[in-house]
Amino acid sequence: MQSSTAMPEQTAAAIHPGRTLLVLCMSAFLVPFMGSAINLALPEIGEAFSLKAVGLTWLATAYLIPTAIFQIPFARMGDLLGRKRVFVWGVIGFTACTAASGLAPNGATLIALRFLSGVFSAMMFGTNIAILTAVVPPEERGRALGINAATVYSSLAAGPFLGGLLTHYLGWQSIFFTCGAIGLAVVVMSRFFLKGEWTESRGEKFDYTGSLFYGLTILGLICGFINLTHITGVIWLAAGAAAFIVFVYYERRCPSPVINLALFSGNRVFALSSLAALINYAATSAIGFMLSLYLQYIRGCDARGAGLILIAQACMMTVSALVSGRLSDRFPAARLATTGMAVIVAGLAGLVFLTPATPLALIVVWLVLLGAGFGMFSSPNTNVIMSAVDKKYYGQASATTGTMRLTGQAMSMGIAGMVIALNVGNRKIVPEVHPQFMTSVRVTFIIFAVLCAIGVYASSARSASK
Repeated sequence: MQSSTAMPEQTAAAIHPGRTLLVLCMSAFLVPFMGSAINLALPEIGEAFSLKAVGLTWLATAYLIPTAIFQIPFARMGDLLGRKRVFVWGVIGFTACTAASGLAPNGATLIALRFLSGVFSAMMFGTNIAILTAVVPPEERGRALGINAATVYSSLAAGPFLGGLLTHYLGWQSIFFTCGAIGLAVVVMSRFFLKGEWTESRGEKFDYTGSLFYGLTILGLICGFINLTHITGVIWLAAGAAAFIVFVYYERRCPSPVINLALFSGNRVFALSSLAALINYAATSAIGFMLSLYLQYIRGCDARGAGLILIAQACMMTVSALVSGRLSDRFPAARLATTGMAVIVAGLAGLVFLTPATPLALIVVWLVLLGAGFGMFSSPNTNVIMSAVDKKYYGQASATTGTMRLTGQAMSMGIAGMVIALNVGNRKIVPEVHPQFMTSVRVTFIIFAVLCAIGVYASSARSASK
C-alpha cells in the first residue's frame, strides 16, 4: 500500500483503503447530487423569489466561482496542515451552508449561501483525490478512481430523480435539507473511518501572495466570460489576464509556490490532460441545465418527469466510469479518454437538432450516448493526471483536476448564460420568448460540440506524447 507522511500518533497500518474510499465517495456524492437536483427545482425557485433567466444561472455560477478560486490554495494548505484536516472542515462548512440554504428568505441570500458552499467545497475537492491516490496502490488506482467517479455519476443519476420527487412533493427547500443530512453523515463517518494524515510539505510557508493573484486570475476570467456581452466583461478579462501575468512572474521566483508551474511547463502529459479536462467540462456541464429548462418550459414536463428523462445520462455515466476505470489499469488510459471525448462529440451533434417536437425517446438516446462518452473519458483522464506526477504533488495535481472541472463548469454555465442573455435577454421564459429560447438551446449545443472536437485533438496529442 502506498501511503504518505502520517501523524505521529498514527501509523500507515491504521489506514484502511476501503474505509477511506467509502468516506471519500460519500463526500463525492454530495456536490453533484446537489447540482443535478437543484436544476429540477430552478423553475420553482425562480417563481418563489421572482428570479429571471440570468438570475437562475447565478444560482449555479455563485457556487462554481469560489470553488474554482480556492481549490488550489486549499490543496496547498492541506499539504502544509494536513489533507484530512482541511477535508473534514470543508465537509462541516459545506453541510452547514447547505442546510441553511433551505431557510433562505430571498434570492440574494440563497446565492450568497451558495457562494459560501463553494468555498467549503473547495476544501473538500482540493484534497479528495489526493488522499485517494496516496492510499491506493498504483496498480489498483484506476479501479478506485472508477469507483469514485461512478459514485459521482450515480449521484448525478439520483439528483434529477430524487430532486424532482422532493421538489414535487416537499418543495425545493427539501433538496438542501436532504444534502445537509448526507453531509452530517459524512462528518460522522470521517471521525471513525478516515484514519491517518497526509502532510507532504510540513514546515514550508503558505504562498499568500501567489494565492491572491491566482484567485484574481480565475475571478477575472470567469466573470469576464460570463459578462462578455457587456463592457464590464472585457474589463474583467483584462484584469484576469493582468493578474495571470503577475501570478506567473511571482510563482517562478517563489521558494514555496501555491502551485509548481513546472507541472505544466515540464510535463506535457499532465498539461494536455488538464487542458482536455477543462475543455470537456466546459462543453458538457451546462447540458443538464439547458435540457432541464427545455423539458419544463418547452415540453411542459413537471420536475419529476424531467428528472426521469435526465437520469438516463447519469445512469450510463455510472456504468461507463466503472468499466473504463478498470480498463485504465490494463490499457492506455489516454486512448480510452480520447475515445470517450469523441463519443461526446457525437452526442452533442444530435442535440444540435433539438426542436420543440423532438421525440423524447430520441433525446434519451442522445443522453445515453453522452453518458457513455463522459464516463469513458473521466476516470482514465484522472488516472493519467495523477500518475503523471510524484506523490509530493498529489495535492496540487488533485486540485488542478478539480479546478479544471469547476472552471470548465463555470465556463459552461457562462456560455449558456451568455447565449440566453443575447437571445432571450433578462426576461422570464414565458411562451412569448420560447422561439428565442430554442435558438439559445441550439446555439449553445453547437458551441459545446465545437469545443469538444477541439478537446479530442488535445487528448490525442497527449496520447501521442506518451
